[in-house]
Amino acid sequence: MAGDRDKDLQQRGLENRVKGAGKELEGKARGTVGDVTDDRSEQLKGKAKELEGKAQRKLGEIEEDADDGPRSL
Repeated sequence: MAGDRDKDLQQRGLENRVKGAGKELEGKARGTVGDVTDDRSEQLKGKAKELEGKAQRKLGEIEEDADDGPRSL
Protein backbone atom coordinates (compact mmCIF):
# COMPACT_ATOMS: atom_id res chain seq x y z
CA MET A 1 0.00 0.00 0.00
CA ALA A 2 2.91 2.38 0.73
CA GLY A 3 4.09 1.95 -2.87
CA ASP A 4 0.73 3.22 -4.15
CA ARG A 5 0.98 6.33 -1.98
CA ASP A 6 4.52 6.99 -3.18
CA LYS A 7 3.48 6.64 -6.79
CA ASP A 8 0.56 8.99 -6.21
CA LEU A 9 2.85 11.53 -4.56
CA GLN A 10 5.40 11.20 -7.36
CA GLN A 11 2.68 11.59 -10.01
CA ARG A 12 1.13 14.58 -8.24
CA GLY A 13 4.53 16.20 -7.98
CA LEU A 14 5.17 15.80 -11.69
CA GLU A 15 1.72 17.15 -12.56
CA ASN A 16 2.21 20.18 -10.32
CA ARG A 17 5.66 20.88 -11.78
CA VAL A 18 4.32 20.76 -15.35
CA LYS A 19 1.18 22.79 -14.64
CA GLY A 20 3.17 25.32 -12.64
CA ALA A 21 5.68 25.78 -15.44
CA GLY A 22 2.79 26.35 -17.85
CA LYS A 23 1.29 29.01 -15.60
CA GLU A 24 4.67 30.70 -15.26
CA LEU A 25 4.98 30.85 -19.04
CA GLU A 26 1.41 32.13 -19.40
CA GLY A 27 2.09 34.81 -16.80
CA LYS A 28 5.29 35.95 -18.51
CA ALA A 29 3.46 36.19 -21.83
CA ARG A 30 0.60 38.13 -20.29
CA GLY A 31 3.03 40.46 -18.55
CA THR A 32 4.83 41.07 -21.84
CA VAL A 33 1.53 41.92 -23.52
CA GLY A 34 0.89 44.36 -20.68
CA ASP A 35 4.31 45.91 -21.21
CA VAL A 36 3.83 46.29 -24.95
CA THR A 37 0.34 47.77 -24.60
CA ASP A 38 1.28 49.79 -21.51
CA ASP A 39 -1.61 48.11 -19.68
CA ARG A 40 -0.79 48.08 -15.95
CA SER A 41 -3.67 45.70 -15.21
CA GLU A 42 -2.33 43.09 -17.64
CA GLN A 43 1.17 43.50 -16.23
CA LEU A 44 -0.10 42.79 -12.71
CA LYS A 45 -2.29 39.88 -13.81
CA GLY A 46 0.68 38.43 -15.64
CA LYS A 47 2.93 38.75 -12.60
CA ALA A 48 0.26 37.17 -10.39
CA LYS A 49 -0.11 34.20 -12.77
CA GLU A 50 3.67 33.85 -12.96
CA LEU A 51 3.95 33.72 -9.16
CA GLU A 52 1.07 31.26 -8.94
CA GLY A 53 2.90 29.02 -11.38
CA LYS A 54 6.17 29.33 -9.51
CA ALA A 55 4.46 28.29 -6.26
CA GLN A 56 2.76 25.32 -7.92
CA ARG A 57 6.01 24.22 -9.58
CA LYS A 58 7.82 24.43 -6.24
CA LEU A 59 5.07 22.38 -4.58
CA GLY A 60 5.59 19.71 -7.23
CA GLU A 61 9.32 19.66 -6.50
CA ILE A 62 8.62 19.25 -2.78
CA GLU A 63 6.16 16.42 -3.44
CA GLU A 64 8.69 14.62 -5.59
CA ASP A 65 11.44 15.13 -3.00
CA ALA A 66 9.14 13.78 -0.27
CA ASP A 67 8.96 10.56 -2.24
CA ASP A 68 12.70 10.10 -1.62
CA GLY A 69 12.09 9.80 2.11
CA PRO A 70 13.98 11.45 4.96
CA ARG A 71 17.50 12.59 4.29
CA SER A 72 20.34 11.68 6.61
CA LEU A 73 22.47 14.45 8.07
